[in-house]
Parts: sequence; C-alpha cells; structure tokens
Amino acid sequence: MHSKKSFSQACENNQQPILDLLLAVFSDTRHVLEIGSGTGQHAVFFSSSLPHLIWQTSDLLPNHASINAWISDNPANNIRRPLTFDAGDPTWPYSSLDGVFTANTAHIMPWPTVVSLFEGLSFMLKPDATVVMYGPFKYKGRFTSISNEAFDKRLRANSTHQGIRDFEAVHRLAQDAGLKLQKDEAMPANNRLLVWKKDDA
Repeated sequence: MHSKKSFSQACENNQQPILDLLLAVFSDTRHVLEIGSGTGQHAVFFSSSLPHLIWQTSDLLPNHASINAWISDNPANNIRRPLTFDAGDPTWPYSSLDGVFTANTAHIMPWPTVVSLFEGLSFMLKPDATVVMYGPFKYKGRFTSISNEAFDKRLRANSTHQGIRDFEAVHRLAQDAGLKLQKDEAMPANNRLLVWKKDDA
C-alpha cells in the first residue's frame, strides 16, 4: 500500500451501492469529470467497472497526493490523473462533457461555491449530459434522520460555512442550469443519489 494513500471507510462502504446505479446511469456516457475526488478510492473503483468511459479525477491540490497514490496502485487505461479544480473558480477545465460525478461535496463547500458549481455546469455540459450528486440532503427543511441532524451539527461546529443542504435549493440551482431531475434514490447511511440530465429541449 502506497504511503500517501488516504483511506475513507465511508467510501469503502458506499462505493458498491453507488456503482450499482452508475452502471445504468453512465451506460452511454464517455467522459466523466469527478469533482472532489477526495482520497481517490471512488475513482479507481468506479473506473475499473466502467471501462467504456474516461474517468477524470479532480480536486484541490492538497488531495492530489492520495488520488495519485490510489491510481498508481490501481492503474487503468481509462482513469486520468487529478486536475487542480476549485468549483468556486470561474475557470473550468472543460467546456464539453457528457458526465459529471460528485460525492459528499455539497455539504462541505460554502454555499456560494455550490452555486458556482451549477453555474459552471450550465455551460460545460453537452446536450443530454448526465450529472450525479451523492450525499445527505434535507427535504422541506427537515433532516431525513436523527444521525443526519447530528452530522449537520458537527459540520457547523467545525466550520460555519458547512452544513447539509436543502434538496429544493440544490434542485433549483440545477433547474437554472438547464438540468432535469431523473432520479432521487435513497442510499445507505441516509444519503441520496441525485441524477439530472441536461435538458436542451
């Protein structure tokens, strides 16, 4: 095991349930940008089971060492080394993608960065592109579980800009970006998997 590899038990736990849905959701997708690749675990796991597409990792620079270590220990022809990417930066690394995946990022980013993320998606995606977002959400201002409410309190104690987002607020951003909701799936540990399609009708 590479000494620079970070490990997330949450990634280990959720990667198979997420993949079970991605196999269908990304069946016709050819190039996915993962926003916030974190440790790199998801990238190597998903790319190995989705050989028909290119999986492009990205994150802030401090996370690159772990992502690169995971890729080095699990090389594949369809996975790409991480891009330095900040969703709050108006300079995006691509202008034409048919897939985006991001997990457990919306509650970590400041809300203005979440807004910037969807603004970027509005011009970055090809027609019929697919966007997948995984993580915990509130619905109509209510937490879906006691554990999520406790998690939200820990997030806000750690940093005032963090917190579990309202699904309705996130979905409005998606709609403003020209995205149409396809799925809102319940996932393990009180998370959700949201899938939108670029609606160019």
